[in-house]
Amino acid sequence: MLSRMADTAKTKPKSATKSTKTRPEVRFRMRIRNGDAVALGPGKVDLLEAVREHGSISAAARSLDMSYRRAWLLIDELNRSLKSPATQSEQGGQSGGGCTLTPVGETIVRLYRNVEEEAARSCAKQIAELTRLMRW
Repeated sequence: MLSRMADTAKTKPKSATKSTKTRPEVRFRMRIRNGDAVALGPGKVDLLEAVREHGSISAAARSLDMSYRRAWLLIDELNRSLKSPATQSEQGGQSGGGCTLTPVGETIVRLYRNVEEEAARSCAKQIAELTRLMRW
């Protein structure tokens, strides 16, 4: 994943001293739009990964510092934009509900992350040239 690549680091804050040298963080933020709505983008993919990891929308939302309502709305918007849903929710009960990724959801995460990695590899030379123009 681009944001996790070894050669990218967070840029220094404005208050950092000149002796602090860091490498710039470069991120590709692909979005697929359907009219005015973002059908798929980095936030929804992050949310899908969190649902996969935590097994519920509420736990995924907490892990991303997001309200449950916001997470639910993003999942709902994504599922409505797809031919088949990316997630499958189970009703709550004594042991609580849950949410898992469907094969479509797993495919979305895999393909989206592959696009990020391919873009980084394909553009590595231009990114290096651009970042050499920056003052750090």
